Amino acid sequence: MCEISIIVPVYNVEKYLKKCVDSILNQTFKDFELILVDDGSPDSSGAICDQYAEKDSRVKVIHKKNGGLSDARNAGIEVAKGKYLGFIDSDDYIAEDMYELLHNNIVRENADLSICGIYHVYDGKTPENKPEKYMILNRNEATVLIFHGNQISDHAVNKLYSKKIFSKLRYPLGKYHEDSFTIVGILDQCEKVVVDTRQKYYYYHRDDSITSQAFSKKHLEYITAWERNEQKVLGRSEVIDEAAHQRVCFANFLVLDKIVNADMEKKVPETKTIVSYLKANYMFIMRNQIFTRNRKISMSLLMISLKFYKIPSMIQNKWINKKNE
Repeated sequence: MCEISIIVPVYNVEKYLKKCVDSILNQTFKDFELILVDDGSPDSSGAICDQYAEKDSRVKVIHKKNGGLSDARNAGIEVAKGKYLGFIDSDDYIAEDMYELLHNNIVRENADLSICGIYHVYDGKTPENKPEKYMILNRNEATVLIFHGNQISDHAVNKLYSKKIFSKLRYPLGKYHEDSFTIVGILDQCEKVVVDTRQKYYYYHRDDSITSQAFSKKHLEYITAWERNEQKVLGRSEVIDEAAHQRVCFANFLVLDKIVNADMEKKVPETKTIVSYLKANYMFIMRNQIFTRNRKISMSLLMISLKFYKIPSMIQNKWINKKNE
């Protein structure tokens, strides 16, 4: 037995894996096991995992056939011995006191879930510092903030979970946005959530160029995930209903942005459905306080035409390309 089981799915990340694992092994909180799940990596990632297991008894390695991120996380959950669970993506890294902070908070507040803040790391850029807040939330309050998405996110990785949350729950296989599909099920297992927005998780973005983010049909799953979440919480309260609907609108915006940034609006049949959905929700979006001023301006441009909606992203793309020259 140990206090925390930290699960790291590993696939084709030989360039990033050592920085990730070293940041975990160097934690100020020591009572943990590290489960490295080699998800059929074709590179040397699996061998690197074995090297760490030889050097540190806290490291356990699972070698399995490739099944994707969800399958790898689930494999780690099955063998985890800790009272609490944590997940780290293998191309990211963490502050040395992240698990000390998460663990202190979850124990002090007798909570089911502990959350910290995230740094979004891009090559050549200084990560943005965000305001610090400390919040103790019940299930409904946490659900609203997750749907809002501007203070806490649905990411699996910046959290410490009571293991009982996963007594039956598992990550969905074959889904691209597995965190979005799972978050409501996680919150439904929680009585109390503690949030400390101090940024301790370093989320590494391998490429921040908008123009290089090619659209794929799998991105449409983001809309599906939040539509399902809206159905799960429908009728719980007016505040939750509004927050859930706002997140579905946001999901449509996000996917539409990817489509137009890839200049594929004429090639993706779902574009018309997304545009129609957003237009039908024009008044809701304009009245909602979560949507930013720029987003509302874009919505007004969309009401004129999709060509007008593309103007801000075209300007942004030109600015990024010029900056990268």
